[in-house]
Amino acid sequence: MEASRVPAVRPALAGHGVRQVVADYVALTKPRVQSLLLLTTVSSMLVAGEPSLGLILLTCLGGYLSAGGAGAVNHFYDRDIDARMARTASRPVPAGRVSPRAALLFGCALSALSFVQLTLTVNLLAAVLAFTGFLGYTLLYTVVLKRRTPQNIVIGGAAGAIPPLVGWAAVTGTLSGTALYLFAIVFFWTPPHFWALSLLMKDEYAKVGVPMLPVVRGEAETRRQILLYAVLLYAITQLPFCAGGFGGIYLVSSLVLGAGFIAGAVRLYRRPERRNALRLYLFSLAYLALLFAAMVADVKI
Repeated sequence: MEASRVPAVRPALAGHGVRQVVADYVALTKPRVQSLLLLTTVSSMLVAGEPSLGLILLTCLGGYLSAGGAGAVNHFYDRDIDARMARTASRPVPAGRVSPRAALLFGCALSALSFVQLTLTVNLLAAVLAFTGFLGYTLLYTVVLKRRTPQNIVIGGAAGAIPPLVGWAAVTGTLSGTALYLFAIVFFWTPPHFWALSLLMKDEYAKVGVPMLPVVRGEAETRRQILLYAVLLYAITQLPFCAGGFGGIYLVSSLVLGAGFIAGAVRLYRRPERRNALRLYLFSLAYLALLFAAMVADVKI
């Protein structure tokens, strides 16, 4: 009787094990972060021209592989501090489900595959830009800046602003002033977006010695910097319209969304409550998605 039950149990366990392994390796690529990166990539492609569905899919594939590889290397390098923070302790590497060596090799393999795939199916410029983003996130941000300076996300945020350039290059084979404006928008959006989150994670970062702005300069200064960057971002988003890259739909959208961002930053500055930091963080996600959607609507309608 007991022996007859064994064959029925083992396949179920094996299936569960395979699903866990797949889920862990997907988690290494940070898919939730990827969604916003791919949105800015596709939006910039649609603004740049009339890309085919095939080109969009190939560019997104290359972008996902590159950013996913960077995420896996980040998991490898930050495994020591991830293990000590409640938010990240269950990640595949610190939890022991994926070895550090496997995560590193997986990340490097994804990056190499991305470069080859983009070079062969899109163009060399898009491949080089994607690889630059990989190096920026892994070496510049993760290895050099993150544990050394509270300006880590300001400088290292350039890596997250690369996807619009990749998308633009995929369609046109070159870069233009409008593409650089899109890069600048994401670049200046990143600090207030991330600092709102870091206010919620201040104690965790302090515990592991990561010098995020709230830890080093205090919450009051962080709220002030968020407000300053929100105003700066508002100004930056007007440049594409002033340069003739977009029209009325984009202008109205950027003004309304920018005003909302500044209002949220002012509320957080005046009322330093966790719920206001969380609201601003969540709004910043919607802000970037809606702003890039407005760009597409402006040039397609």
